[in-house]
Amino acid sequence: MTRRPPTGAAVLQPTVTKAIVEAALDELAEQGYARLSMEAVARRAGVGKSALYRRWRSKREMTISVIAEFSMEKVVIPDTGSLRGDLRASLDSLLAWLTHPRFSRILPDLVTEVARDPELAEVVETMVGTPKRERGAVMLQRAIKRGELPPDTDLELALDLIAAPIYWRLVVRSVEPGAGYLDRLTDMILRALNGTAPSQSDHPQKDPVERAAGHGAEVEPAVPIRDGEPTAGNTTPTLRRGVSPGRTTREAPTR
Repeated sequence: MTRRPPTGAAVLQPTVTKAIVEAALDELAEQGYARLSMEAVARRAGVGKSALYRRWRSKREMTISVIAEFSMEKVVIPDTGSLRGDLRASLDSLLAWLTHPRFSRILPDLVTEVARDPELAEVVETMVGTPKRERGAVMLQRAIKRGELPPDTDLELALDLIAAPIYWRLVVRSVEPGAGYLDRLTDMILRALNGTAPSQSDHPQKDPVERAAGHGAEVEPAVPIRDGEPTAGNTTPTLRRGVSPGRTTREAPTR
């Protein structure tokens, strides 16, 4: 959705547009999409409402336009000459975008609104999602031409694989990944795209209990708990399979 061209003698001043965009982003971060109003944005930008309506037809159009512009500025995928370099740079760029002080407050609210409004979801995908994925596809196509990826690489699936882990970690789990995580993620994505699984020696071994917890499995205790033997926190005798009482999941040592 593009901005409306000026009518008659109206000329859109770049400085005014910038002030409106900044005001709209600030209002979105502070108030959320549902409480956002054209009046508040105009007041914050120090302009009349007519200045907004010369650029956008509605609150929805303005919101998506400013978010799309902000997103394309922040998410940059340089050509480093190698797929690994491009992947690492793209992950850094994605992380910077998702953790931006202002956008990190806008995104959760926008995700909620998109879930409620199918039309808004479609516009967000068209204005924000599709352009970003097109940039990512160019990165992967370069790698195919260099012979770093198979010619039949599924680009749609590959793009999901690249972006999803950081989004899940930040937006769903609220855990910010560090440089070490991004390095390991880059290597894991490379192996996945080339159809090779990481070897056990590439990453620290986890405790069997932690591995089981991560895959929804149960671990056989060293000594089976039999009828008549109470368990920790449970005075009722029972026969069960599970983790031995008192044992806790621990982080694997870093090698």
